[in-house]
Amino acid sequence: QVRLVETGGGLVQAGGSLSLSCAVSGSRFSINAMGWYRQVPGKQRALVAAITSGGSTNYADSVKGRFTISRDNAKNTVHLQMNSLKPEDTAVYYCNAKVRALNLPEYDYWGQGTQVTVSS
Repeated sequence: QVRLVETGGGLVQAGGSLSLSCAVSGSRFSINAMGWYRQVPGKQRALVAAITSGGSTNYADSVKGRFTISRDNAKNTVHLQMNSLKPEDTAVYYCNAKVRALNLPEYDYWGQGTQVTVSS
């Protein structure tokens, strides 16, 4: 089974930094895009940043210039460096990977979620 394990998150003051990591484990699969989403109570889960297997990136307007997404294809990991954090960034952050296993269609896998809290 393909598994996504997230690390990082926590409590930080406004203006501080946090780094999130996500590792994909398994066998006989390939990963297309990977990304980070976040969700707050009463709101839909929304894209924060995404990165393709070739390294192309896409960011939500609210995090451009502050967050950086990166990946290591050899290690099947994706990272999110978050700088200049704001209270509005407080949310549960989820790692996402679009995985192709064997000859099956692409399937979305999700991490368990990690809480990021930014105090003012």
